[in-house]
Amino acid sequence: MQASATLEEAPSRAASWVQPTVIAVLLAISFSHLLNDTIQALIPSIYPLLRESYHLTFAQLGWITFTFQCTASLFQPLVGWTLDRKPLPHSLAVGMGLSLIGLLALSVANNFGLILLSAAMVGLGSAIFHPEASRVAHMAAGMRPGFAQSLFQLGGNAGTALGPLLAAIIIVSRGLGHIAWFSLLALVGVIVLWKIGTWQRNNYHRIVHKAHPVGHRPLPRSRVILSLGVLVALVFSKYVYLTSLTSYYTFYLIDRFSVSIRTSQLFLFVFLFSVALGTIVGGPVGDRIGRKRVIWFSILGVAPFSLALPHVGLVATAVLTVFIGMILASAFSAIIVYAQEMVPGKVGMVAGLFFGLAFGSAGVGSAALGQLADHTSIEFVFAVCAFLPLIGLLTAFLPNIEPPRQRA
Repeated sequence: MQASATLEEAPSRAASWVQPTVIAVLLAISFSHLLNDTIQALIPSIYPLLRESYHLTFAQLGWITFTFQCTASLFQPLVGWTLDRKPLPHSLAVGMGLSLIGLLALSVANNFGLILLSAAMVGLGSAIFHPEASRVAHMAAGMRPGFAQSLFQLGGNAGTALGPLLAAIIIVSRGLGHIAWFSLLALVGVIVLWKIGTWQRNNYHRIVHKAHPVGHRPLPRSRVILSLGVLVALVFSKYVYLTSLTSYYTFYLIDRFSVSIRTSQLFLFVFLFSVALGTIVGGPVGDRIGRKRVIWFSILGVAPFSLALPHVGLVATAVLTVFIGMILASAFSAIIVYAQEMVPGKVGMVAGLFFGLAFGSAGVGSAALGQLADHTSIEFVFAVCAFLPLIGLLTAFLPNIEPPRQRA
């Protein structure tokens, strides 16, 4: 009887030991994502200052975003594929170090070429961070991959929201040279990510090599390719629409409603904060009701609000962007986990592919929208982008790969 009790208590003690460690890692990687994306968000947040200081056109601003986003997008799938084959846990700290160098270079930039180089350095750091950090979240997820991915994304979206706010408080008030102060955030990130890398190295073989049931029969290769194509289209629609807001929302508010730069950045903060709030919903809800349903709602459900946005006043614009941010935010974590379940064993490559696609879509979209704004107007750009969420209708072509879910 005593032996039986001992055997029954052992798994409980093991679970109680493992769970705090896993939650601690998830919180740490989410915090690192916050730091990483706060740094990234500084670049579009200071566009009005860059345009004023260096007399840049909208097209040149678009090329800054293009350089940053495409540097990240081109390298992320390669980083994910490489680290799937040969894990390098401390690469996370190296990536944050590159972002630190990019910030310092940007703080002393005195011409457009150096601005582009600085943006490329930050993009390269992001390319290393996202697929490997997503792998860490997957390792620490246990049986709740949607929750883990959402918590990871929450940190990133919170950082994206904080970037414009900190830029308004520190950089707009004191000048572009004060970007250097944000290198302290990158230094903190290097320290935290080094510790995460040590945990990953010590636990990689114990966690990753455990068998996890996929929960569905493997799909034919042709069906997987078709489904990935649909997911690519959905990510494209989501991120091109998001970049219209993150890159040009401030200009839209200034041109249409004649608000100040600082006020426009506060409105951008409200939108990005709503994105952060909505992020945490998609993963856990997907764990409960299925990720395809979440994808349906999070992409197509934005359409009524996006179609109304170009035709309302200032207060209604702020309210609509809150709904848009919260609904649209739930999509990405659901898409990532859905794709990882559809292509098991390729966690890093799938994360790198879709994070890279997200950055690439935003970069290409930003450059294209900048050109369109130069030839038409910011208001016309927003009127055109309002139709992008209708691409969510393609969700109908995704297979139902998930087993029936039971209530906890």
